[in-house]
Amino acid sequence: MSAIPFVDYFHQARSKLGLAVSDDHRPHLVALSFAVGIFCTTLPNLGISILVLLWASRRFAWAHTLAFLSAIAIMNPLVKGAVYSASFVLGVRLLGPVPGLANAEIGLDLGVAAFGRLLVGNVILAAGFALLGYTVTYTLARGLHKRNAPDLSE
Repeated sequence: MSAIPFVDYFHQARSKLGLAVSDDHRPHLVALSFAVGIFCTTLPNLGISILVLLWASRRFAWAHTLAFLSAIAIMNPLVKGAVYSASFVLGVRLLGPVPGLANAEIGLDLGVAAFGRLLVGNVILAAGFALLGYTVTYTLARGLHKRNAPDLSE
């Protein structure tokens, strides 16, 4: 057990990713599955994305179940609150403030305008998270795939 818990967590995740990368699931497909999972779970969908990703993992041969489950675990309810807050701020920056919204006045009549800003910001953040997730996962998976591949040069 390391003195730094993050190091142990990183090594466990890397070993699991090594098991996930095989001849059936190339690094590109693992990274693509993770990116799709991150994109879907980042969007405000009341948990429906979990059902969609589980269905997709059974329906499509390219889908990687462990990558989908990893994305679901990363975008947990604690993280989603921060993502929604950042999405709303980003949406307000892009679309302007919500008409009729004062500092402390929040009501249901402002829902459509506020949700529009949340959704715009959320789609942009989801795309950014998916791109970042694909890049990091592909890099890690490619390295593990090369390390685990048999050396045919002998």
